[in-house]
Amino acid sequence: MSDNVVPLFEKTTPAPMEAAPAETAAVATAAPETSPVPLWVRSARGIRTVATHEHTKTACRATARHGLYVLGGTRIVARRTWEGRTASRYERMLRAAEAAGNLEAATEWEERGQRFRQERHRRRMDLLTAPMDAAKGIAAGLGIGAGGLLLLGIMLAVANKDWTDIGAPTMALIELVRWIVFIITVTWGPLVTIGPWAVLLGLWAVGKNQQAAPQWALPTNARSGEGEPITPSIVVLALRNLGIAPLRTAIKEMGDAGASMLGPIRIAGCGVEVDVTLPSGVSTNEVQNRRRKLAENLARHEHEVFITIPQAARTVRLWVADSGALDEPIGPSPLTTDQDLTANYKTGKAPWGQDLRGDAAALSLYQRHLLITGLSNQGKTAALRALALWLALDKSVEFRLADLKGAGDWAMFDGLATVLIQGPTDDHVVQATEMLEGGVSEMERRLQAAPGTVFPPLVLLVDEAQVAFMCPVVDSEKRPYGGSKATSRYFMAARKIHNQGRAVNVTLWQGTQDPTDQNLPKLVREGAHTRASLALGTESQARMALGDKAVDGGAAPNLLRPGLDKGTLVVASDGIAIQAGQASITVRTHFIDTDEAALITARARAMRDGVTTLHVIERDEERDPLADIATVIGDTNRVLTQDVLQRLAVLSEDSYGSWTHADLKRVLDGTAAEPYKSDGRMVIGRERIARALANRDTDGSASAS
Repeated sequence: MSDNVVPLFEKTTPAPMEAAPAETAAVATAAPETSPVPLWVRSARGIRTVATHEHTKTACRATARHGLYVLGGTRIVARRTWEGRTASRYERMLRAAEAAGNLEAATEWEERGQRFRQERHRRRMDLLTAPMDAAKGIAAGLGIGAGGLLLLGIMLAVANKDWTDIGAPTMALIELVRWIVFIITVTWGPLVTIGPWAVLLGLWAVGKNQQAAPQWALPTNARSGEGEPITPSIVVLALRNLGIAPLRTAIKEMGDAGASMLGPIRIAGCGVEVDVTLPSGVSTNEVQNRRRKLAENLARHEHEVFITIPQAARTVRLWVADSGALDEPIGPSPLTTDQDLTANYKTGKAPWGQDLRGDAAALSLYQRHLLITGLSNQGKTAALRALALWLALDKSVEFRLADLKGAGDWAMFDGLATVLIQGPTDDHVVQATEMLEGGVSEMERRLQAAPGTVFPPLVLLVDEAQVAFMCPVVDSEKRPYGGSKATSRYFMAARKIHNQGRAVNVTLWQGTQDPTDQNLPKLVREGAHTRASLALGTESQARMALGDKAVDGGAAPNLLRPGLDKGTLVVASDGIAIQAGQASITVRTHFIDTDEAALITARARAMRDGVTTLHVIERDEERDPLADIATVIGDTNRVLTQDVLQRLAVLSEDSYGSWTHADLKRVLDGTAAEPYKSDGRMVIGRERIARALANRDTDGSASAS
């Protein structure tokens, strides 16, 4: 080997060691000799590691990105300049309108293009006379300027009494020109040096603002689209890549102006809204069925894009939320922040929450039956209770309430509702059924009253109503309490109230979960005027909850995220403001916890004279009318005789359902607790009834002695 050759590696021979032949053989067998890694292999590995390191990739992307920003900015500025000086923009928009089949827009763009060409021709003709006009203007300007300087000099000379001042203004102007030339001479060199770099910086800024670089060169967050604003080009690209062949072909034929399909992009709450007019041959349901893909094309999650159908033909309305905006909680309910808030059943609206635009969503409850459904643990009871809490602030409203879950969610209505049933057993279902049947009797009594009679609102509320529909218990006449047949007592009571109750201010509110034909019969769910749904599992359940019209119009509670969209409802009702052409609205409801609800009901109780709540509806045949009258009066000093009759009917429909004022008078005659007038109305006094009971008990004891 020559002296000027350097070996890549050297073989070294270990020093000889004394060892027994057996030991030597054992060592050779156990640890065979390995050849060292060549230097060029180690170098190649190091180069590959450096080249593939994430920092190297990031640096290369950044270098390429900023260079491509300059190229992209140059292209954008050149295109803007070209379009500003030619009619290419008008021709492109004309082709796009023709491809979209919008003849009206095509005619308008043709007229605009023609006006542009006429004005451009006039400007060019003006250029032919511009030199002569400029020469005349310069001559006139010089004459006027020289005359003005001379006049100014004469005025200075007269003022200073020195005729040499006549030329002072002219000399000052000459000196100013000299300084301007000097400044330009000094700065010209740096300007020539800096100018190109300033132009490059401007082109780079344009390219960066428009993200004029390939996707692979953009930053990580830009490549993922996270937080990317919605622009016409992004919407058009998202539609083009939906996989709908006629839509893709039509957009390609429109050239670069596919955005002509779009209406203006409007800020709508925590997102934006845009109407898209689809080309001929593309149906709206094809776009609706690709909601997930459209959302991903817009760099959004599926729940952040809503597709509805406005009134215009072949049009879909897209509402696209800002990234992560729907995961932010909304503010507290006005019921908890405004201590002076009151309700009005007829003219008011319950402050329920916010729509997706961020506007307040308020619901009218006047003479409307209500149904709220959804999967378990999605906020159904809280949404239903929020409405009842608001309405409780109208002291004219009477509540009869059955909570067939019995977890204490409605315990704060004790002392506010005239009936409060809490529990999941069959006995509680029986009581809830009889509560509804008592409501039917009250409804029929009101229907038979004189025309023009005004009745106070009566709200019959059943939470977890699916428990009632699924109840297997039958009565003594073999009539089932649950079920959906004409023999079902709960079903028939609900149907009767739905049919005629609203005419006399008797309404039924029901909350149920996981709707099916078995636990929520079709006739009952279709009898509700206001239908709302939280997250559901399937589209068929969504149709059960809201109806075919709402789902066909874009309502999709089955696409809400269980657990993540708690308290978010899709509502179909004429009692809430819904955009024209829409069949539903999505509402994010205010959450009112149990402690806050107790404070609200305390305010509601303070507005009333006192309400005796019945927790169990008795069904015994043997009754004590005087004791029952004392029970329904409770702690109230005086109660109207009409209210006493109603409460007695609720207490026992069999015993008191047919009672009239004459029956009440007959029972109280001779007890010193007869009805009397107070403020012109017949009432029964609590103290008189208590005294009559005490006297009766005393007389009974004396007779026994």
